[in-house]
Amino acid sequence: MKYSAARVALALLAVAGCAQAQTPAAPAGFDGARAHEHVKALVAMGPRAAGTPGAEKTREYIVSQLKTLGLTAEEQAFDAATPLGSVRTVNLRVMIPGGNPGAKDRLIIAGHYDTKRFKEFAFVGANDGGSSTAFLIEIARVLKTRKNALPIELLFLDGEEAVVEWQGNDHTYGSRYYVEAAKKAGTLSQIRALILVDMIGDRDLRISREQSSTRWLTDVIWATAKRLNRREFIENETPIEDDHIPFLQAGVQAVDIIDLDYPAWHTAGDTLDKVSGQSLQAVGDVLLAALPEIEKRLLKR
Repeated sequence: MKYSAARVALALLAVAGCAQAQTPAAPAGFDGARAHEHVKALVAMGPRAAGTPGAEKTREYIVSQLKTLGLTAEEQAFDAATPLGSVRTVNLRVMIPGGNPGAKDRLIIAGHYDTKRFKEFAFVGANDGGSSTAFLIEIARVLKTRKNALPIELLFLDGEEAVVEWQGNDHTYGSRYYVEAAKKAGTLSQIRALILVDMIGDRDLRISREQSSTRWLTDVIWATAKRLNRREFIENETPIEDDHIPFLQAGVQAVDIIDLDYPAWHTAGDTLDKVSGQSLQAVGDVLLAALPEIEKRLLKR
């Protein structure tokens, strides 16, 4: 009897082991520490203004990181007419599958990877340029294993920063080109919505509602933040010009997640020590938790 009982016990353990092995792995979660490591790597490259070797190194880094995830980045290159002449500018696009096979409608999650040009000092843009780039790389890892309700395009925008001063058309070169290219190709209507992230790594993160953003998108994200007790999202409202504006002007629903109340903004002090993995974690947690409701509403529209 003892021998038989032992055999039964072993058999039960084997069955349990097989069941455990066949259990699907839990979906990947956003890792703020991983994102912070990407910021560290980007800052080590130095200034990364559009059209410079630093920007090229940044693209190479983004492409290599995405390649390790099995994702392929597509370049959207153009020559931007700036106050300092023609500047080679390159957006990077990455499509993550979702919804029905062959679906063309998509949600875009975007951010800029370029840094502001300064002659007076080396601007490394840990938060302004670095945090959004790092965020997109990390969220790519998460979305790759997530069951997305519709395709999600990750858009790394170049040329957000002014070449001289933010006035006239000296800004948002990459987003304006992207929108115009979509208009010409007749694919603008396939963009169901845009979620923009910019300057989201500040250690003292306080993200206000951006006044121009599509109201329901803002409401869903801020309601999610409240549910998660993420106090980094506050109820103040402020108008901000950013890469979401060309999309809004073209009739695309869009929201800007940005903390412009950042003392080191466009200074030599925008360094790695000003960026927190916890802040990046907060934005990642909120956005991923808000995605199901956003997807649900987009599919109804």
